[in-house]
Amino acid sequence: EEAEHLSLEIKEAEERFRAKGDFFVDPEGLFISYDELSATLKDRALLEIEGLVGRELELRAVSNIDIRQDISFKKDRTGEALLSPLAERITRWLEEGSRVVLSSQTRGQAERIKELLEPYHLHPAIIHGRDILNNEDFSFAIAIGELSSGFRLTSLPEGAIVIITEEEIFGEKIKRRPPPPKRLDTYLTQLQDLSPGDFIVHSHHGIALYRGLKRISVDGVETEFLLLEYRGGDRLYLPVQRMDLVSKYHGPGGRVPELDRLGGTTWERKKRRVKQAVEKMAGELLKLYAERSIVKGFAFSRPDRLFQEFEAAFEYTETPDQMRAIEDVMEDMSRPQPMDRLICGDVGYGKTEVAMRAAFRAVADSKQVAVLVPTTVLAQQHFYTFTKRFLPFPVTVEVLSRFKSKREQQQILKRLARGEIDIIIGTHRLLQKDVSFKDLGLIIIDEEHRFGVAHKERLKTLRREVDVLTLTATPIPRTLHMALADIRDLSIISTPPEDRCAITTRVIRFDEDMIREAIERELKRGGQVFFVHNRIQSIGAMCGFLRDLLPGVRIGVAHGQMREDELEQVMLDFVNRRYDILLSTAIIESGLDIPTANTIIINRADRFGLAELYQLRGRVGRSNHRAYAYFICPDESVLTDEARERLKVI
Repeated sequence: EEAEHLSLEIKEAEERFRAKGDFFVDPEGLFISYDELSATLKDRALLEIEGLVGRELELRAVSNIDIRQDISFKKDRTGEALLSPLAERITRWLEEGSRVVLSSQTRGQAERIKELLEPYHLHPAIIHGRDILNNEDFSFAIAIGELSSGFRLTSLPEGAIVIITEEEIFGEKIKRRPPPPKRLDTYLTQLQDLSPGDFIVHSHHGIALYRGLKRISVDGVETEFLLLEYRGGDRLYLPVQRMDLVSKYHGPGGRVPELDRLGGTTWERKKRRVKQAVEKMAGELLKLYAERSIVKGFAFSRPDRLFQEFEAAFEYTETPDQMRAIEDVMEDMSRPQPMDRLICGDVGYGKTEVAMRAAFRAVADSKQVAVLVPTTVLAQQHFYTFTKRFLPFPVTVEVLSRFKSKREQQQILKRLARGEIDIIIGTHRLLQKDVSFKDLGLIIIDEEHRFGVAHKERLKTLRREVDVLTLTATPIPRTLHMALADIRDLSIISTPPEDRCAITTRVIRFDEDMIREAIERELKRGGQVFFVHNRIQSIGAMCGFLRDLLPGVRIGVAHGQMREDELEQVMLDFVNRRYDILLSTAIIESGLDIPTANTIIINRADRFGLAELYQLRGRVGRSNHRAYAYFICPDESVLTDEARERLKVI
């Protein structure tokens, strides 16, 4: 009845509109039927567009446009003239009358490609991607913009056009979203970190106790204030807008600082003493730099075209921190004084790429490079990484570790002395007296704190002669202090890789159900698990426990007392996913980089040091999957104060 009534009202309204001569729109007239659309398009030219997946595809329509995708240069890239296949094909296309466009994501990369092509007598213009079809003034150009893959458009009215992406030249790159704009939330974070009873430092009045936030009405306007209590009960109300004047007190562990008196002179005296100490340190630094300036090192030549090709082949987009670290290292290597730089960054943040670029520049000047690592596992991992990265270039990479037989080691040492090896990767074996180089130019040290006193003394003498680059995720206090005091140069990489998730860390008791649940959850999503048990005597019993707990799960066992070939095979089998769980000692602390392993369980985590826990946890979370770290500890009453502090920090 309502529908009939509404229909009647519509008809009456239509009659009233027509009677007045007003324009009436029939609802049906607002839409076009499929038959009408087909009839309209029947006599028009159609262009079908669809995805092109690694095959030549020709789409013909009334407009007679051919789209072909058969452009690939990656397979042609060998030897030193890496861009010659590209240059030859571009020259041939230009001679045929086609226009050629290379796409580049950034202006800087476009300039780099243009410079690389100049030796081949190719001089492209640089334009924006939107101007490709609107601009007829070029025959060869580099267009700034993003494109998934290259293709050719033939039979266009203005002639054929060839589009080539930089990925087809240098290999696929991992896309990185631009970082979000930084917000000024530092002071808000400080406020969240403060709790009533914490010590706080006011830049003008000194150390006080923080007593919380108070709301006070001033001239009818309510405002929040920080309440600071000084010696003698004096109080200072600080508006939250002036939080830039205060910071949380950080001092020696366990020491309770003495409160300052509001309006007293003790704080000014403390600042005066600190100023004098800083001036004294500055004098010592001045003397140290004067001594270092006397020592003459090797000033490396400017990066050449081959180095730029090596840079362009990096599969990721450099983070801002990583780029700054690379620039710092390149600048240091250009100076005649020996470099001594510390690169500090979290596990998996791109320190190795900084080292590889420094190594390439050293090798380009006919200098040898030594990469010093604390464990054989890490040496093997670096060997695989360096070999893969340097494969298209005329660089010889070798590894020296106990995975090599004595005969193989002797042959490597002879080749190293003759200068036949450009980059040698090894453990402390590289510091022994029988190791000699023809022309050593750079030493790269990974995790220096893992080396002993005798090794560090040897490194100290080398620092006066060659450039030294140190990589670390957990610098020891002395190294960090020297870097912060400018005795050693410091570069920090703090930008995480794309889609990196924070590692979920839990401290648990030895609970069979929880261990089974953690392992099964990882295996169900197609991952692998590290289980760290740092006692060789009982690692067999732990393996039996895991087999009973998880029947059918494939378990590999690795520890330092195994034969070299056995240990290497277990590691390779785990990398190749022949095992679901790797049960090992702390031998995996540095070295294994396996994106599919995203759960680690550490038995008796209270027996490990902070740096060890940090490195072990860094074995997981190296992909865009959520990673989990379980630290198994006994009852808290059994733990030492130091163990509790370490677990609290991690």
